[in-house]
Amino acid sequence: MADSVLYEVTDGLATITLNRPEAMNAMNVEAKTALRDAVREAGADPAVRAVLLTAAGDRAFCVGQDLKEHIGLLTAGHAGEGQVMSTVREHYNPIVRALTEMPKPVVAGVNGVAAGAGLGFALAADFRVVADTAKFTTSFAGVALSADSGVSWTLPRVVGPGRAADLLLFPRTIDAREAYDLGIASRLVPSAELAVEAAKVARTLAEGPTLAYAAIKESLAHGTAHSLSETLDKEDELQARAGASEDHRIAVSAFVNKERPTFLGR
Repeated sequence: MADSVLYEVTDGLATITLNRPEAMNAMNVEAKTALRDAVREAGADPAVRAVLLTAAGDRAFCVGQDLKEHIGLLTAGHAGEGQVMSTVREHYNPIVRALTEMPKPVVAGVNGVAAGAGLGFALAADFRVVADTAKFTTSFAGVALSADSGVSWTLPRVVGPGRAADLLLFPRTIDAREAYDLGIASRLVPSAELAVEAAKVARTLAEGPTLAYAAIKESLAHGTAHSLSETLDKEDELQARAGASEDHRIAVSAFVNKERPTFLGR
């Protein structure tokens, strides 16, 4: 893994850290490639039961595309050949797919500014622990670009389609309190406590019923795009799968015996 993205697995929890604090964790090609590979690795590793996506430094979670590198590619004449924006297909799309589709929960610990693709990565997580000093911005239109990194799919599901259109057409900065009110922040904590609280949430999920979490993620994604009847059928399918798991038997036995269950993730 490149130094721009750190990857560590401890007791079922994969921690992925964006590590370009001097550039506000902007995404250059090296960082995008490393993040894509790290998220894919976490999703495929059976030893990983939850993922924590966080960032180094205290100024930014991720400000999106590294515009210094981007302008260099533009002025080099690659834009007409489609090479500049191919990063959406090669990097951002695979990153967001891996975060949203992996059968395990993802927590984002947002320490500072999350803009553009950084906002997209945060929204792709299932749960966002946000520092009270963090800020979010839908900066795409400000640099004459459309939304990418899944924002046109995730943002309307979090804040509603009308507010999403407003935020994308008229980009502005949202502070942490407004982000919490809008549902972008799942939990708001003092900045000094972010690392501990985000890790605590992620650790709790890593120790939980992994197969049930996977089913919940799948049912939520399915339900937003299907009818009630189709959603009920999907719930039936997923509940049968969860009910056959060892974790379900452990949970029922622990409940009857008034004990705390120890889940195995299977």
